[in-house]
Amino acid sequence: MTDLSPAQRTWRLFKRNKIAVTALAFIIITILIAILGYLIMPDSTPMANNMTIQLSIKKPGSEFMFLRLRKTEPVDTVNIFSKMLFGQPSFYRDVPITAYSFNRDSIYVDEYIGGEDKPEKKVYNIFEVITGQKPNYKDGNVTFCYSQNNCRTSLAREETFKRFRDKIISDYVIKKAFWLGTDIYGRDMLSRLILGSRISLAVGLMSVIISMLLGVTIGAVAGYFGGWIDAALSWLMNILWSLPALLLVIAISFALGKGLWQIFIAVGLSMWVEVARLVRGQVLSLKQVEYVEAARSLGFNNTRIITKHILPNIIGPILVLASSNFASAILLEAGLSFLGFGAQPPMPTWGSMIKEHYGYIVMDSAYLAIMPGLAIMLLVYAFNLVTIGLRDAFDIKSQSTRF
Repeated sequence: MTDLSPAQRTWRLFKRNKIAVTALAFIIITILIAILGYLIMPDSTPMANNMTIQLSIKKPGSEFMFLRLRKTEPVDTVNIFSKMLFGQPSFYRDVPITAYSFNRDSIYVDEYIGGEDKPEKKVYNIFEVITGQKPNYKDGNVTFCYSQNNCRTSLAREETFKRFRDKIISDYVIKKAFWLGTDIYGRDMLSRLILGSRISLAVGLMSVIISMLLGVTIGAVAGYFGGWIDAALSWLMNILWSLPALLLVIAISFALGKGLWQIFIAVGLSMWVEVARLVRGQVLSLKQVEYVEAARSLGFNNTRIITKHILPNIIGPILVLASSNFASAILLEAGLSFLGFGAQPPMPTWGSMIKEHYGYIVMDSAYLAIMPGLAIMLLVYAFNLVTIGLRDAFDIKSQSTRF
């Protein structure tokens, strides 16, 4: 095993921790789901915000029949990359129904308006259902338009009616299953949970990047140069270290305003102190070792010594702390969203989903708040398990006893 590089030895030790590997696999699967996002969500509309108020708070596994009504306003079809990132606006308005029947050019439906209320009788023109436009009847002909520049005239009126009725039965009367139920606005919970994972992971990633850039830079400068520079930066770190993280994030959010990018910055600025303290201590212990003294004697400048000779040798503790901070950032984002300082509605976040539904915990719909809470717990726990696995894998004593 002596021919293995340090990275290979670390990875081999990490793989021996089956629990940490399982947690890493869970995180990778969550990241893939978050990246695919709208491509795999049942509700692919932007922000998964397709509301059907009649279906408010339906149990997991509920299935309903819908009549799809073509919208009158034009809706552009986006490419697959845009859909993956931002979603596809719906071409249709979905009306929940319990039954339907046809009579010539009309479809009669029983519209579902609630579990304890009788369905409401409504009638729609079959041409409006499919095209979104009213037909024109003249001299026994039917003229209908799919778009402004795509109009057609049919002489066989009854045959046209039959063709449109068949198309409605095959394509416009559909069934939807809500695997995790619906929220208070009738939105699909599974879709919003999937999209919420994207927000949590994005906040974690950006916050860790910001905190690492600041923390590593400030900690390395303080530890390497010492003197009044170390004293001033250590004083700043101690002041910020004494402030509760959530209160600091809220204060920064007040200064920057509400929004997703503001959360990235606020959480990142609240987490760099821990990184800086760790890096400072590591640099203090390494700056007097032989290879650093040799680099100075060769005339290398301070920047090269720090970046090429010191930081690569403390990458292990930095990665362990980065994994731990990722979990902390997810918790901070959830707390901010719960308090109303995070990403603003209708953007779904796990914290805001708990805020919207925590009142149902004492009712028979506690799952509405439990599901996003469980998602936060599982993801944070997975990162903590990976942190433990990385800590053990980077431990020098562990490597020396196992190889």
